[in-house]
Amino acid sequence: MIVRWMAFTLGSAPFLFKGAAMAEEANGGMKWPFGSLYDHPPPTGLSLSHTDLQLKKATFRQKTVEAVLLFFRTLYLFALFTPALVLSMFAADKPDSRLRAAWLYVLLRTLEYAGPAFIKWGQWAATRPDMFPADICQQLSKLHSQAPAHTFYETRKIIEKAFHLPLDRLFEEFSEKPIASGSIAQVHKAVLRTKGQKPLVVAVKVRHPRVSTVIQRDFVIMNWLARMSTKFSSLEHLQLDKTVQQFATFMTKQVDLTLEAAHLMRFIYNFRQWRNVSFPRPIYPLVHPEVLVETFEEGRSIQDFIDEGPRTKLHSQLARLGSSLLLKMLLSDNFIHGDLHPGNMFVKLGKKVPQLILLDVGMTAELSQRNRYILLELFKALSDKDGARVARCALEFSEDQTCTNPEAFVGDVDNTFKQYLSVRGTSKMGDYIAELFEQVRRYRVNLDGEVCTVMVTVVILEGWQRKLDMSLDIMRMVKELLFKAEWTASFEYVMGAIAAP
Repeated sequence: MIVRWMAFTLGSAPFLFKGAAMAEEANGGMKWPFGSLYDHPPPTGLSLSHTDLQLKKATFRQKTVEAVLLFFRTLYLFALFTPALVLSMFAADKPDSRLRAAWLYVLLRTLEYAGPAFIKWGQWAATRPDMFPADICQQLSKLHSQAPAHTFYETRKIIEKAFHLPLDRLFEEFSEKPIASGSIAQVHKAVLRTKGQKPLVVAVKVRHPRVSTVIQRDFVIMNWLARMSTKFSSLEHLQLDKTVQQFATFMTKQVDLTLEAAHLMRFIYNFRQWRNVSFPRPIYPLVHPEVLVETFEEGRSIQDFIDEGPRTKLHSQLARLGSSLLLKMLLSDNFIHGDLHPGNMFVKLGKKVPQLILLDVGMTAELSQRNRYILLELFKALSDKDGARVARCALEFSEDQTCTNPEAFVGDVDNTFKQYLSVRGTSKMGDYIAELFEQVRRYRVNLDGEVCTVMVTVVILEGWQRKLDMSLDIMRMVKELLFKAEWTASFEYVMGAIAAP
């Protein structure tokens, strides 16, 4: 049995490493551990044939070890996901039932135990209501990135290897205990040494050791699991094979900390004239794929202001400021923070106006000119509560549209909007977008991932803004801005109507 098992594992190695190559390409060219053998020239004094033989033996051993690790990891994940898969067969067609609620709970816990790649996949899936039912998205949005911290010994080793200097040469003080630990990295507070200047308090984000290797290994398995899911009729509608490929791009932004530093610098430039919006500043050259040193930002979470009462002028200022910065990102900059939940927003109280500090900019969205134009037209239609126009805009997002019945889709969206408005009389943009997503998923309408990220960000932002100020109407703000300005006018003129810095 064991011999047969090993033969199957080694026989599957070509498939596994083909998947590994795909994962490496999709994740920004991060190398597998055994790939480094080819990066070094053969030792001098040895014949080429002898060197080739040594390389082949070493490569075979390492591929064998990797194949065995993949096999055991697959066994673990198979055992872990089996309860969720079995429950899905009975709960898929029973919305709002206790059985489905139990399945959603099991699914959430399964992803938490599966590791960082699956946690991030769940968080990404929560932002794709065009692909997944609303109750799944709502449940997956509860996924927390909190993870056990690695040791201070490993932190020191990673930092010193990245910057080629002892830790005490870089920092006057360094907190051994991290102030936060997520599935990808953990954050330490430190005091940076500066020559002839006042010491600078910084946040040091350190990627967990071997996390990129673990994620790439899991990505190979996720590809296989996603293809297997198409065999289950209860899971076929989730299109997991398609979503895993889209997820690879998302993961690239999460693992490489140099990308987050680049995003920070771009946001800092875009908001350089806004005194009431700021971002942590990367400290170059202390930026590395595994380590990011940035300024430490003091402030209170905006969630504190959402939870406290009664409502004051300060709460209205924060709500309007949040709407203004999102509209600037969308209309003026075309570079949108894709994770604007309250946990990533701090408030610093000034003498006259509050200041918003935006954190964790690894997830961003940038639209093509075509999609940007269509999205603005869609927002126009939403502000007019015109369901038919909204549906037609949604169909235009993809030139390779997969919608099963476009005419029926337009009609159903229009009818849904009319019924929703007649029953609730609401003007909340988030409610209309949620209704649109339901029809998009039902008719298999193909939406671009970046577009979906922007729309979900609008929903999230409007949700906490209304808790701060119930009178704020983001749809009215959008309508005023888009209809006052002619399309020939520059975006800077349009942004003049938004709350000034």
